[in-house]
Amino acid sequence: MLKYDPEFRTGARNAVRTCLRIQPEERVTVITDRETEAIAAAISGELDAIGAPHRVWLLEDEGTRPLTGMPRAILDDLEVANVSIFCAQAQTGELHSRMQMTEIVNRRLIRHAHMVNITPEIMKHGMCADYEAVDRLSLKLLDMASTVRTVRAKTPAGTDIVADMTPDYKWLKTSGIISNKTWGNLPGGEVWTTPGEVNGVYVVDGVVGDYLCAKYGDLRDTPLTAVVEKNRLKSVSCANKELEREFWQYTHTDENSDRVGEFAIGTNIGVRDVIGNILQDEKIPGMHIAFGHPYGDHTGAQWTSKTHIDVVGRAFDIWLDGTQIMENGRFLVAA
Repeated sequence: MLKYDPEFRTGARNAVRTCLRIQPEERVTVITDRETEAIAAAISGELDAIGAPHRVWLLEDEGTRPLTGMPRAILDDLEVANVSIFCAQAQTGELHSRMQMTEIVNRRLIRHAHMVNITPEIMKHGMCADYEAVDRLSLKLLDMASTVRTVRAKTPAGTDIVADMTPDYKWLKTSGIISNKTWGNLPGGEVWTTPGEVNGVYVVDGVVGDYLCAKYGDLRDTPLTAVVEKNRLKSVSCANKELEREFWQYTHTDENSDRVGEFAIGTNIGVRDVIGNILQDEKIPGMHIAFGHPYGDHTGAQWTSKTHIDVVGRAFDIWLDGTQIMENGRFLVAA
């Protein structure tokens, strides 16, 4: 087995035993790449420890990256798996291949951990959170949010945004405790939905998602300002004109790439600040949105998009129907 940092073991144990609750008789598909192979090795070691049969797939062994589609052998393995784990780095143009994977996950109701862009730093920090506590808080917020009509969020950087919710769309939690009802990102910690309509300004002084995250990292010093009107991205501005151009281009890939498809509250109380990686940073206590695909299989939204990109800010104040639940990034509600 490939050698890996012993500090990965707590995160791997959390993923296998706490978050996915994998049993010895369950078959597991693990998908990774060369850059992330050591993390997959730690997960494989934990699967060996509990006796769960599994196959580790290395993307570079199955096709040329960036992948235009998920290799058939991997898709076939998913068709017979009880649990799946994707721990690999995102590359430009590969969203479609991941959507092929999640289509099988959703159809077969596989418990799936999505660890896209996982790093050694995340394995040693965000993946070591107390996920039982994160789940309790997420359940509390899910209960509160399920009947909310309006959410408002503000930050010192200039975010001032209002989301009107609709009972037509379902709220969900991806707290790190993963069931077959909905796959979840790891590290976990958020409650989310597709909003009815969003209006206002979102100042991205944290990170942007997908492959742009690795390219631009922490945006504290060069924030991106997004203006949203009637759920559509109206304009963007940033001192970094290359980021401004790339973000605008990404959010105009198809007719719904500029539409707010996700509205979420981060609940991972073990994470304190932005590290420049969307996988962990979107779980920071706060509010983030995403433009593009709404994951309607889960929320009930009837529209789709080929793209999905999150934006994350810092130090939020949040109100649910006028009741403040967060101040300066700290929850005012207890689980």
